[in-house]
Amino acid sequence: MRHCLPVIVLAAAVLASGSVHAQSLLDTCHASSSYDVTITDDGVRFERAQPAPRRLYLHDGRLRVDGKPIALDAEDSDRVTVIENIVRDMEPKVKTIANRAVDLAAQAVREQAAVSAPQAAANGELSTRLDAVTGDLKARIARSHSSRDWHGPAFRKYTRQLAARVVPVLASDMLQQAVAKALAGNLDTAAQLRQRATHMATALRTRIRKKLQVLRPQVQTLCPSVQRIDQIESGIHTPLPGNVHIDVIDMATGKPQ
Repeated sequence: MRHCLPVIVLAAAVLASGSVHAQSLLDTCHASSSYDVTITDDGVRFERAQPAPRRLYLHDGRLRVDGKPIALDAEDSDRVTVIENIVRDMEPKVKTIANRAVDLAAQAVREQAAVSAPQAAANGELSTRLDAVTGDLKARIARSHSSRDWHGPAFRKYTRQLAARVVPVLASDMLQQAVAKALAGNLDTAAQLRQRATHMATALRTRIRKKLQVLRPQVQTLCPSVQRIDQIESGIHTPLPGNVHIDVIDMATGKPQ
């Protein structure tokens, strides 16, 4: 599997629907990684289910592989330190972009509401729910120090929970409009409104995805850091158990796995 480092930058797309189309940092940088990364005060960990090496621990120039310390010379120790520092330096930058993505996604929801569900946009319920969703997601970004939080079943479950708090408000408004149109004898318009309400999640997802494209240049500014990690790890000559080498980043045009 391929994961992002250290969080999915455009995680705010969860506001659209549980079926998320998210652009990850590594996708933007034409790179991939089979590892999850976790950043703590006492080190940076890269972990994957398979193949070996499954667990890499980097801290202050020291390296542990699958729980075993690796003897590094001074140059490789420096390289390990640089990789750790790059990852730590990236985290706040990625989170800044992620928080901006949350704001943009919320803006897209409000714009969709103004077009499709003006009553919901005006009565305050949508704003209340959207503020709660935005606050929850930003708090989750602030707490997160691992890419494990942003993919797989846990991520999908969280996106469904968030979508369930926003989409029904807009759909309900449109269904009320449909009832009013039907009572007034405008059955065609009523049918159109009901259909649009059914596809509200899709409309929101599309609008949010377009809104988030503005972040792509900011994401691209992080690509040199990803590329630098790839370059530095290629220079580590100390073999790991099994005579393999550190390979946490794979550039699309770089070294093979």
